[in-house]
Amino acid sequence: MTGKLEGFQAISTNTTTNDYCIKQYTKQDKNNICTYCYSNEMLRTYRKNMAPALQRNTDLIASKVLHPDVLPVINNAFFRFNAHGELINEFNLINYVNIAIKNPHCTFSLWSKRYDIVYKYFKDHDKPKNLILIYSNPKINHILENVPKYFDKTFNNVQEDLQKPRQNCTGQKCKDCLLCYKFDTTNIIVEKVKTYGKKKLNQKMKGE
Repeated sequence: MTGKLEGFQAISTNTTTNDYCIKQYTKQDKNNICTYCYSNEMLRTYRKNMAPALQRNTDLIASKVLHPDVLPVINNAFFRFNAHGELINEFNLINYVNIAIKNPHCTFSLWSKRYDIVYKYFKDHDKPKNLILIYSNPKINHILENVPKYFDKTFNNVQEDLQKPRQNCTGQKCKDCLLCYKFDTTNIIVEKVKTYGKKKLNQKMKGE
């Protein structure tokens, strides 16, 4: 990974072919963070060459429950699921769970808005102790204080000039912070809306 996620490795999927992502992105709802999706913007422009590899991940990880022998061994202390993408279906979630089970030495963090998929699976299955589930709050400028069931934390976005004292995920690299990658930190993460969509967001908020 690069930028904020420099030093991290991740398994990601293709945002531009995910039905959920397409629906949320095309709503053009100024209050929904998906409208300003950095992944969609990147994969359609200067990171377009990444899309085929992410599509291969999508096709594999969402097609069936993979045999443990074909799941990767992760030689990291911390790892991210879906630096690009969103949960596609239950197969996708099960395969991530099984990767975590196969690598108990590593802590995995998964961001998701798909409460429907998470709830359906974990109401009947135990969550691995090394998997941190972070509910990615779609609503901008509305900090979600109550963590949904089966999740460990919430991730919230606000305009850069709002809630400044609470912005604990702004202006730093993940490897120097690790709020999202450890259980014993705050469970409410707040970040200013990413620069990529900031101008468009501010214009819409002001009604321009």
